[in-house]
Amino acid sequence: MRRREFIKLLGGAATAWPLSVRAQQPAMPVVGFLSTLSPTKMAANVMNEFRQGLKEAGFVEGQNVKIEYRWADGHYDRLPALAADLVDRQVAVIAATGGEPSPQVVKAATQTIPIVFMANGDPVAAGLVASLNRPGGNLTGVTIFGMMAAGKRLELLRQLMPKAGTIAYLMNPNNPNWELGNVQAAARSLGQQILVLNAGGDREIDTAFATIAQQRVAALLVASDPLFFDRRDQLIALAARQAIPAAYYLRAFSQAGGLLSYGNNLTDMYRQVGIYAGRILNGERPADLPVLQSTKFELVINRKTAKALALEIPPTLIAIADEVIE
Repeated sequence: MRRREFIKLLGGAATAWPLSVRAQQPAMPVVGFLSTLSPTKMAANVMNEFRQGLKEAGFVEGQNVKIEYRWADGHYDRLPALAADLVDRQVAVIAATGGEPSPQVVKAATQTIPIVFMANGDPVAAGLVASLNRPGGNLTGVTIFGMMAAGKRLELLRQLMPKAGTIAYLMNPNNPNWELGNVQAAARSLGQQILVLNAGGDREIDTAFATIAQQRVAALLVASDPLFFDRRDQLIALAARQAIPAAYYLRAFSQAGGLLSYGNNLTDMYRQVGIYAGRILNGERPADLPVLQSTKFELVINRKTAKALALEIPPTLIAIADEVIE
């Protein structure tokens, strides 16, 4: 073989070798992130906690894992198409976040792709898993059992307004509501009259507040629902305009000007979802990962809003609050 031909052959082999090695490299796994919410309404620290959970399991976005984000922007009718798109892309695991009906929609979309959900009620009663300890199937996740906290929020409102007349309970009729029974039970025990109002969108929220004004409702209890989280600025502005004391279910409401919030720590939940997604990428099965129950609750009071409403916050509430916003 001539020297020139030998060098040419050697060079071609050197070029082909890295290509063949790269072809044998495993593809970067993809996590599908489905949310009932909109990205503009999600606090950066919440999403950072989801990524932190993945990191704790050994995965860093852009380095050894890719995340495909799909946002419903509060329009639940968009969820089936978004879930179907993630299934078509054959992602390795789907994080069904933002609360109901995201987990139910993804469960209907695939029985094979692992799913890590965030739920707001009993996932066994909802048909998501067989049991909390042994989920079975392709789903596991975190639940907040928020219906118990709803009754507590009503009690907190009564402590602020012990002589309150009717208190409105605002809920979304388009979403499974696990709280209403608990709210009604708490109302009966307190001797409190409750007016249930439905709102599934911006216009219906405006209509509900018009009813609150017409019926001279004393206070408002907002249900745990992704729609209301996404529309929290609208709710808080309407409550301020009508001078209606209102209780919400997440810290973000109080931070945005809401009077009072009592509920689970959202950032901790997203971190747990990230950890579970990472553990599944590492080879564990959803069927073997018990559903986690988020038990970390926090009470946040906005004293500035209370002053605007001419409400005196009892020292007992100040003493047990996790945060008082001045």
